[in-house]
Amino acid sequence: MDVFSNSPSDGAQQLWSFFRKTVGQYKSSWYETARNLFRSRNTQRVRAEKLAAESRELRADIERLRQELRQVKNQLDHTQQLLVQQQRENEELRKQPNTLPCDLPLPHHSYGPKMISVCLNLAKEIGFRPTETALKILFTWLNIDAKIPSHDSIRSWSCRVGIAQLKTLERDDEKWIWLADHSNQIGQEKILQIIGIRVRDLPEIGETLPRDKMVVLATVPGISWTREDVRREYKKLAERLGPPAYLITDGAVELYESADVLEIEGETPIVLRDMKHYVANVLEQLIGKDERFREYLTKLGRTRSAVQQTELSHFTPPPQKPKARFMNLGPTLRWGQMVSYHLTHCHSKSRQGITAERMNDKLGWVRGYRDDLDVWNCCQEILQASLRFINRHGVYRGAAAKLKKELDELATDLPDCELGSTMATKLVAFVEESELKLPEGDRAWLSTENLESLFGQYKRLEGQHSKGGFTSLIAAMPMLLTHWTPEKVRVSLTTVPVKVMKQWVNENLGTTLTSKRVTAYKEFAQNYG
Repeated sequence: MDVFSNSPSDGAQQLWSFFRKTVGQYKSSWYETARNLFRSRNTQRVRAEKLAAESRELRADIERLRQELRQVKNQLDHTQQLLVQQQRENEELRKQPNTLPCDLPLPHHSYGPKMISVCLNLAKEIGFRPTETALKILFTWLNIDAKIPSHDSIRSWSCRVGIAQLKTLERDDEKWIWLADHSNQIGQEKILQIIGIRVRDLPEIGETLPRDKMVVLATVPGISWTREDVRREYKKLAERLGPPAYLITDGAVELYESADVLEIEGETPIVLRDMKHYVANVLEQLIGKDERFREYLTKLGRTRSAVQQTELSHFTPPPQKPKARFMNLGPTLRWGQMVSYHLTHCHSKSRQGITAERMNDKLGWVRGYRDDLDVWNCCQEILQASLRFINRHGVYRGAAAKLKKELDELATDLPDCELGSTMATKLVAFVEESELKLPEGDRAWLSTENLESLFGQYKRLEGQHSKGGFTSLIAAMPMLLTHWTPEKVRVSLTTVPVKVMKQWVNENLGTTLTSKRVTAYKEFAQNYG
């Protein structure tokens, strides 16, 4: 068969010419050689076509990527333009002062309820002048161009909303717990303070009293607080709000025995004594008359004067509180144990730079009280454990048994102490006596610590003026237990204008100690220049 019988193409002619010239070089037959060459040509042609197709696809991909690159560049240019525009806008905004949220002023006021509520909530925590200063710092940092209330304005608002709290209280059908106590600063004036909480608002066992659920019911200044004076105020409050289910006092006779005036239809409120004051009295009975304890306190006072301006200043004893010594004994005993430790460990870091002679000369006396400190501290541990229990449980049937169990567990970690055992027995008996006054299933409280905390917060609000006697600021005391919202501010300031506030102060406080002092200096200046 002649494989070249058909009209050959140019490629075939070239192949035939090449074949005739080189045919002598091949060992295979002409036919086999020609067929292999044609087959190789076809293979190379297929490969060339495949490479050509891949090349076309690559060119298409390159073109597509070029288009995408052009789009990305266009987007980048657009984004850069937007960024430049945004930077210009931001720069313009930085030059403009920030503004506060919309807060229309109240009638006859320069500020709105939002600003006033912020000031009141700040003042509760840090005071009037610090509130003004804090707002100035904050507004400067935020570049806020706004007028800031003065501390005098904040003080006035505090008094007005405090009086509004007292005036807007209404009688309800709830069972209330009253906590009553006196407070005085200097002079003859005392304040009868009564705060309350609804029985249904008592916290779960294991939690402390919620301050936001407590309300100031009465703030009554006065000079004489006999039983009749207290009865008058109890009766006045009960007629307005209804009698309480429970009355908690610190054990003062005029507060405790005056509860008989609250009797209505043969029912008298259950009167309970504050646990903390009772515990302090028990501690005073057990160790207060001990000659060793008196000697310890005497040497403690002398040591404070002897070391507070020396290289031993970090060993200075804590200041004593004569009016409530046995309610604040913990730091005093803790100091003695700390010094005793460093006397024993002569290489402690705290003794570096102090010679043994100086240490023994000024603090060596503590060694003689180590055993006493162990006993006194045992009583203090029992005291604190009892107070923690009462402040998180209240009082109810079965509370005494739970307290005894906790004190028994604590005793295993304390050294044997007869005074501690006596104290634990007395405290458990006190709680048991208190819980038996309650009806089965009822729960009340046995602590006035929240009331004392309120007095402390009020003194912080007064600042340095707390040593100058009570002033018109007592009107602000009810404000301290409230979280102020703009709506509460709006209602309260509308209820009590400045005129009503001044009238309340005049009727309840009269001439203050500060006013008397100013008058005394004024008379002196007029007569002696």
